[in-house]
Amino acid sequence: MPGLESEPCPANPGPSAHAEALTPGSRKRDGTILYANTRETPHDAPETLGVLLVNLGTPAAPTVPAVRRYLAEFLWDPRVVELPRPIWWLILHGIILRVRPPRTAVAYQAVWTPEGSPLMVISKRQAAAMQRALTARFAAPVTVVLGMRYGHPSIPEALAQLRAAHARRILVLPLYPQYSATTTASTFDAVTAELRTWRWLPEMRFVNHYHDDPGYIAALAASIRHHWAEHGEPDRLLFSFHGIPKDYFLNGDPYYCHCQKTARLVVDALALPKERWLLSFQSRFGLQEWLKPYTDETLKEWATTGVGSVHVISPGFAADCLETIEEISVENRDYFLEAGGKSYGYIPCLNDGPEHIAGLADLVIHHCAGWPECPPAAAAADLGDRLERARELGAAA
Repeated sequence: MPGLESEPCPANPGPSAHAEALTPGSRKRDGTILYANTRETPHDAPETLGVLLVNLGTPAAPTVPAVRRYLAEFLWDPRVVELPRPIWWLILHGIILRVRPPRTAVAYQAVWTPEGSPLMVISKRQAAAMQRALTARFAAPVTVVLGMRYGHPSIPEALAQLRAAHARRILVLPLYPQYSATTTASTFDAVTAELRTWRWLPEMRFVNHYHDDPGYIAALAASIRHHWAEHGEPDRLLFSFHGIPKDYFLNGDPYYCHCQKTARLVVDALALPKERWLLSFQSRFGLQEWLKPYTDETLKEWATTGVGSVHVISPGFAADCLETIEEISVENRDYFLEAGGKSYGYIPCLNDGPEHIAGLADLVIHHCAGWPECPPAAAAADLGDRLERARELGAAA
């Protein structure tokens, strides 16, 4: 296909016998930096389009040492905890990493499967399903890889896979529908930090958010309808999003607004009256105030004021994980029932369901428009499909 093949180029000479044994990004003895793919990348190799799916990550095992390593990486990210580094280092290593890993390891043991962490298992299924969906829809080779912001496979490892596959155009898709500096921007930091060590940079595009994407909204609405068709409709529907400190929102993070818009669009699609739903925030950590209302307090209040049945959905999570399986499905169920509630149901994440994968594939095609792998016909069809879904959700013609 025109535009997909590079002009022939003389073969690279290969590594020098005197090359220093350094990793990409390291400084050599003379002060210069060793960049990746300096010698090993043939310039005339067939090209591919790369899609990097990113999620948060998971410990390698449900053990205290593995959880401690994971939490140390996660909680040291300055995008996650915005405190002066010396003070936070003392708190993190002096208190949190001594106290929290044993408790968190027990929680992981309760949700761990024979295949591994639920988040990792589902994320791998999502990547495989996206590979199949995009291969069927693109006009040229596409390579889909999975990277985790913390733990393995890491973002550098995933990008190395794409470099080895000769991906000259890469779309980064963080699986965080609602933008937050704590998640989406942290992914950008990790991607760009790795690319600083590359000599030959690919073309890059980055999905900032998809909180109001028609395919995502349609998949959420369909998931709720399917659950209600099987279990009946509850008195109340609760949209539970992961929380962030209130100060982050006051300082300009749009996450709160994105969550509100997602819930409103889903409610519009369901034609649900305002007295039957609410949005809340879960998983708060530390002593500072986080976004409110809190999920656990909301459920306790509903139970004590006569709300008999509740269904909870967590639209901000692309895949079920500890925070949904244990915190929402088990811990918050107990809060509601012990406070007097009669019936509690958890609506699973979109995971690798067909509506979710189709919506994500549409999103990728939309963001790849103009690249040679994405033919104009596919882009036009994508636009038509998105407009049709928007009309189904109530948008003006």
